[in-house]
Amino acid sequence: MKNFRSLLKVEFKRIFSNSVLMAIFFGAPIGYGILFGYVYQQAKVKDLPIVIVDQDQSPTTDKIIDAFEVNEGLFVKDVRTTPGAIVDEMPTEQYAAVITLPTDFEKNVLQKKHPEIRVDLNMANIVNANTASNHINTVLMTLNAGMEIEGLKKQGMHPDQAKASYESFKINFNKLYNATGNYVTFMLPGILAAIMQQIIFLAMALAFSRDFEDGYFANLVKDHKSSLYLILLKSTPFLIMLPFIWLIISSFFVYFRITADIFNFPMLVLTVLLTLASMFIGMLFSIAIPSQLKATELLMVISTPAFILSGFTWPTAAIPHAITSVSQFIPVTQFLSGFRKIAFYGGDLASISSEITMLSLITGVAFVAMVLLLQFKINETVKKQA
Repeated sequence: MKNFRSLLKVEFKRIFSNSVLMAIFFGAPIGYGILFGYVYQQAKVKDLPIVIVDQDQSPTTDKIIDAFEVNEGLFVKDVRTTPGAIVDEMPTEQYAAVITLPTDFEKNVLQKKHPEIRVDLNMANIVNANTASNHINTVLMTLNAGMEIEGLKKQGMHPDQAKASYESFKINFNKLYNATGNYVTFMLPGILAAIMQQIIFLAMALAFSRDFEDGYFANLVKDHKSSLYLILLKSTPFLIMLPFIWLIISSFFVYFRITADIFNFPMLVLTVLLTLASMFIGMLFSIAIPSQLKATELLMVISTPAFILSGFTWPTAAIPHAITSVSQFIPVTQFLSGFRKIAFYGGDLASISSEITMLSLITGVAFVAMVLLLQFKINETVKKQA
């Protein structure tokens, strides 16, 4: 035990002497957590710039323009009578939409000729386009209903009867689990989990590969020829430090007021399994590839697309089955699936049994492979030393 403590001190010194590792391990989750938290702090997309081309210039089109101006999701950047050089303006202005109110619009409305309002959406940014489309549709549908009801009232119909005549049925949307459509609540948990997996991968990729490169591994093997012993030695510093990193990550949920229930036992189980699975995969690569650069590069190949493939933002039903099958073996995929069930749906351990099983399988396979491969390398080193 005394010898273990002595070697553990050496491990901490070697870890803290690596400035790149320290920057990644401590700087990435804190820096990225703050950065992305503030990126999405506004919670929803607002003030998307639009242009209104009013070719009619009538009281009716004035009313439509006023309705767009009071919509919080849209910002009327310009009102003009002709389109002008909108195509030339797009690279700098990046309008979300161009709304054209045609000539004789008011006259055609009054004559029940059903004139058409043209809406040109900028699809270069699909999030902006969809948000703008929803706001524009809401404004125009509301005005359309109001105009129809007013027309019926002018024909002598009672206001209540006019309203009832237009509304065949009512629709009531009840938003659940993220009622405000808050982007911080939607995006930040997934991004933070992907970042944590990545920093654990990168940190553990250096666990043994650095020892192979500078010859320290041979010194370890002289006294300790058990792969389990060396794995415990290498894991202990990170098992001590990672809970503090996770504590910082969880504090972002409080600071940015993310409405997700994360302080419970099922989430603890899920977090522990993600940590162990990521540690063992990273350590396995550091043993299999005795080069710090190559080990980290290969792990980056796995980690970089992990968030996209996880199905957290893009539904897995829309991803080819062959790709989703591979992504199931990336720890963060299982973590984010279980995270949503617990944090938003109030699930328990039973509801995440499949994720727990898969994470346990990933952890177990990586651990066994790591133990066997490391023992093989230990035996090879002992033969060279003999």
